[in-house]
Order: sequence, then C-alpha cells, then structure tokens
Amino acid sequence: MRTKFVFFVICLLFVGIIARLYYWQVVKGLELKKQAGGQYRSIRLSQAPRGNILASDGSWLAVMRPGWLLFAEPPKLNTDRKEIAKALSKIFVKDEFENKEDYENAIIKETDRINELLNKKGLVWVPLKNKLIAEEKTRIENLDIKGLGFELQEVRFYPEGSSSAHLLGFLGKNDDGKDVGYFGLEGYYDIILSGKSGIVKAEKDLKGGNLLSSQTLEADSVPGADLKTHIDKRMQLAVEKKLKEALEKYDAKAGSVIVMDPKSGAILAMGSYPSYDPAKYSQFDTSLFRNPVISDSFEPGSVFKVIVMASALDAGVIKKDTICDICDKPLKVDKYSIETWNNKYHPNSTMTEVIINSDNVGMSFVAQKLGVNKMYEYLSKFGIGSLTGIDLQGEATPNLRKESSWNVVDLVTASFGQGIAVTPIQMIKAVSAIANDGNMVTPKIVMDGKSSVIEKVISKEASDEITEMMVEAAKNGEAKWTNLKGFSVAGKTGTAQIPIAGHYDPEKTIASFVGFAPAEDPKFVMLVTLKEPQSSPWASETAAPLWYSIAKDLFQIFGIQPEN
Repeated sequence: MRTKFVFFVICLLFVGIIARLYYWQVVKGLELKKQAGGQYRSIRLSQAPRGNILASDGSWLAVMRPGWLLFAEPPKLNTDRKEIAKALSKIFVKDEFENKEDYENAIIKETDRINELLNKKGLVWVPLKNKLIAEEKTRIENLDIKGLGFELQEVRFYPEGSSSAHLLGFLGKNDDGKDVGYFGLEGYYDIILSGKSGIVKAEKDLKGGNLLSSQTLEADSVPGADLKTHIDKRMQLAVEKKLKEALEKYDAKAGSVIVMDPKSGAILAMGSYPSYDPAKYSQFDTSLFRNPVISDSFEPGSVFKVIVMASALDAGVIKKDTICDICDKPLKVDKYSIETWNNKYHPNSTMTEVIINSDNVGMSFVAQKLGVNKMYEYLSKFGIGSLTGIDLQGEATPNLRKESSWNVVDLVTASFGQGIAVTPIQMIKAVSAIANDGNMVTPKIVMDGKSSVIEKVISKEASDEITEMMVEAAKNGEAKWTNLKGFSVAGKTGTAQIPIAGHYDPEKTIASFVGFAPAEDPKFVMLVTLKEPQSSPWASETAAPLWYSIAKDLFQIFGIQPEN
C-alpha cells in the first residue's frame, strides 16, 4: 500500500515537472527567447550626421560640431559615487541663474539625478549627459575618475546665435529621446536633414563587452543633406539689427521684417522680435517658437488698399483718373459712418489721390464699384485666406469668410484693410504680384533648382498703374518725409487698430509699410510691421522710417544707384 502511494506521488511530481517544462518551453518559450537575446545581443543605432543649413554665400546658419556623450561603467568606478555626482553637477549646471539660491538648488537636483543613475543595481553601462562641448569634456577628464568614458556625438550649433531663430527653428528631442527638428527649416526639412541611422549588432558577455567569437554586423548611416538657402547673411544681419533698434526707439511690443525677390519668390531676409536662441531653446517660453511672419495674423489696414485698387483697375471698373464723387464727406453705410483717418476730406479726388491720401471713403467708392463678387474673386486670386506654400514648418492662415456671408459693410471695410486678416507672408506675396507685372510667385527659402510656381493675378497694365500710384504715395503721402530722394520707391503705409472683444482698441495699433524698389525694375519687395508702437501709433512715423533705414542697406548690397 505504501509502495503504491509513493509511486502515485512520484507520478504526480513527474506530471508536474512535465507540465512545468511545457509551460516554460512552449507557452513562455518565445518570450524567454526574446529576453535571453536581449541579455546577450547588443543592437545599437549609429546616428547619421545631420545636414547643415547654409546662407546663399555658403556660410553656415546651422551646422553640426563635435560633442560627446558622457557614460559611466559603475563596476569600474574608483571614487565615491556621491562625490562623483557632486563634481559632475558643477560642470553640467551653468551659473546663469538670477540668484545664488536657484543655482544651489539646481546643483542639488542634478547631483541627486547623477547619484541615482550611478547606484542603479545591475547596470554595467549608464549614460550620464548628452552633447557635452569640448570645454566640458576637458574639465571631466581632469577629474581623473576611472570608470567614466566618452562617446562621440554631434551637437547642433548656430553660429549667429539668436539670429534667424524663427527662420531656422531648432533641433530638439522627441518622446523617444531622438533628435528631431521643430519649427522653421529644421522642422520642414527634418527628414532630409536627418539622413538615415546606421545599425550595429553584436553579442556581449556578462560585463557588457563584445564576445570575441561573435560576428559584428554593421550597416552604415546615410548623412543628411545640406540645405542652401536664399538668405543673404548681410541682409539678414542688417534687418535684425535695424528691427531691434526700432523696437527700442519706438517702444514697440513686437515687430517683423521680410525681404523677398518678387520675381523668383526667394526670401532674402526674415526677422522677428522678440526671439530666442535655438541652441538654448529649452530656456525660453514656448510661445516664442512660433514665427509671426507665417503664423500670426493681423488686420493690415491701409497697406491692403493697394491690393483692392489693383483689383479694381484690372477689373476695369475704375481708371487712375476716375473721380470719386463721394469723397467730400463721411460715407453712411448701413448704421456705420466711414471716415478718413485724419477727418480731412478731398472732394473729386482721382484714384491716384485716393491712394496718396490713404482715403477710406475713396476706397469705399472703389469697393462699391468692384462689388462683392469681384472683390471676393480677386482676394482669392491674390492668395488671401490660403497658405502661401512657403517651405517653413508652422504656416497658418486666417480663413476668408464665405462669399455668401459678406454684406455691404464687409465690402467697404475690407477695402481699407479692416474686418479682414492676413499673415505677413500672405501680404508680401500678394504685393509681389504688383511688383512682378501681375505675376504672383510662391515664396521659398531653400534653393531647390526648381522654378517658382507663377500665378497670373492681374494684367501688366493694371500692375503698372498701381505701381505709379504707389510711387506717388511714397513721394507725396503722409510718409513723404522718409522718402529717399533719387531712389524710385513704390510704397504704402498702413496703420490698423487692433480688434479686441468685438471692437477696436483706440490706443493700440499695428503699423506697417510695404514697398518695392526700384519701382520700374524691382530687386526686392519688403514688408515691415510693428506691433503697438508707443512713441506714435502712426506707420508714417514708425514703420516707414524703419523701412527706409533698411532700404539704404539693401540699395548698397544690390548696387542700386540714385537716379540722376
């Protein structure tokens, strides 16, 4: 009886062992195989060198330079780990804090982070800090700590610092810790700049070293492509210098400048303030990353008048010498009264005089001649409400309201740039059609060897006529005191009140000036905008002088000589 019981127990144990073996080898076999492979197989990605971003002369706007990953091999460390953490934290944490207490707290936090990494059990290799520069590497080497090592990496470097920040974007990290371009050119061309990572496969021993008997398999990385841009560094630096000075001089909240070749669409310079340093992007408020030139909309005010006037000339509903028979007093439209900006009225004004005087009543006259259908058609042709297609990440556009929703008030207020919104890049693209014989081109930053897309918006005759009117506005309009004698400039000021909570703020304006030169054969078209200038709300006293100040530098760069 006892023998049978023992035999039965042995059988049960045997069945249990068989079942357990089946569980580990069949049910959990695949999972354990993967875990085992992870313990002795090493798969490491080798990062592809990122492409550089170059100015038109081949100089660097963004470039990769050597950097290093600092790692530790805990079993080899010959110094107290807490002391190592303290020493390294003093190298990693920069003394850029406003007060000593914040700096000391940052040191403590970084020391704890490093110490925790060094004391994790079971690790034979642990990364401590990415993208160290040469100076930091030398300071760590001088500590002479056994068990610390370096692995060569690349660091994104922006030689001009915060210059061109909105244009370039920055190189950051995604959720997986990989380098990814954000905003601007870095974001738009991220795949092209990134290239293709390589891969290294090997088998390792218990200490993490490669087994001599194993075969290492490698696939080379493919470097990212360089981008050569149309950006003229001389223009870019001049634009940003003059813009920054203007913000201080006129006490403006923000500002932007775009310089574009109206014939090719090449963006020659683009600057906005306030800005940030792309190499230290994590230290700045994320709201600064948006490029206002392509992402922020505004009501353009009187600079928009040249678009509406050009449309009416092309449609044939007016001529340059057409007389405005309602320009002697305010215009009653529905329950609103349309008035001039300075409450001065000009009876029997010609269309040229309407542009010179920046006459809202005169523009209402033009809009009524044009009508809602034609107005909407031309605004759409000029690209209002549509993306421009510029090769920068982050472009946005305000919608152009459906034609069916427009009424007579919408029609007349749009004629002088109110009740309608544009981005700066849309505005300069539209004006480029006037400067380019009625042909509108797509703005672009990178030289890609392709011709710009050309859209016929208005006739050459209409563009010539509105150009003549803009020349007269530059010479004899409210900003005539800023005009550079001897140079042929076609330009127009714009002062727009800022809409807030369903009404316009009487104290806050956006001042702008758009123009091109030489008027008869434009080498550039430039738009300047200043947000909430405090010294004067008028564009004629802020944006216009800034435009001409930059234009002086552009004339020299282009070799444009004064007439006579």
